[in-house]
Amino acid sequence: MNLKTWKAFVAARDHYKEYIDDLTRQLPALQPLQQELVNRRTGPAYTVETPIVYNLALDEVTQKDDIKLILTADNPGRREQAAENRRYLVGPSGKIADRFFREHPELGIDFRQNVLILNKTPIHTPRTIELGELCRLGGPALTAAVTGSQKIMAELLLEFHKALAPVPVWIIGYSEMKKGGIFETYTETLRELYAPKNTTKAPAKHTAPLMHSDSVLWDQLFFYRHFSMNQFTIDLRQQTNPKESLPDALERIGRAYRKRVLEW
Repeated sequence: MNLKTWKAFVAARDHYKEYIDDLTRQLPALQPLQQELVNRRTGPAYTVETPIVYNLALDEVTQKDDIKLILTADNPGRREQAAENRRYLVGPSGKIADRFFREHPELGIDFRQNVLILNKTPIHTPRTIELGELCRLGGPALTAAVTGSQKIMAELLLEFHKALAPVPVWIIGYSEMKKGGIFETYTETLRELYAPKNTTKAPAKHTAPLMHSDSVLWDQLFFYRHFSMNQFTIDLRQQTNPKESLPDALERIGRAYRKRVLEW
């Protein structure tokens, strides 16, 4: 990274840390509710150690590193919140993602070296779908916090994206981004922040407009199925046309899903 890019990256990272610290202070009763979710489920038992997870992998990024891709997943699961990790996509889904990039060196991406990983919310649940149950347990205040976290994480994505542009952004796991889905707020915030100039929907009043140099960032957003249970690789294999290169297939599929989610 050049000095300007590095300073912008560090500023975004600092904002991210500050937000996680503030949100953690605001939700002192969160951990018992998350533990209740763990205790009542049939999956592996574990102790909730990090209710709200900052991705410590970002602290290992240096000015010499080459970030080639920003990837946004859902929320921290069991392995991500463990005190020994506190990193995003280090469980089964992360292993599948790592293997995908290792098996496709033509993409020129090392998953653990060249990819900056964010989430749609930093709030932990055993499974993403259980964010809804967590909100029911916590009531209106926690529901507002979960919703608010999606808005902030979308804003942080744009801040990192501006810092590192023109790197592409992969939004992984779009099924709950629909209207009425768990991540509806994240979707709406992305739509406001990234709206192309020719969109018919104007950004919300509280949203700062994109500068001219950022006006093409929306076309660097690509949407895909989640890596969990090989959904990403299965879908990619099924949709890739004969004689189509992998980069071309990824671009075409990612844009088609963006059109489905964001309508542009």
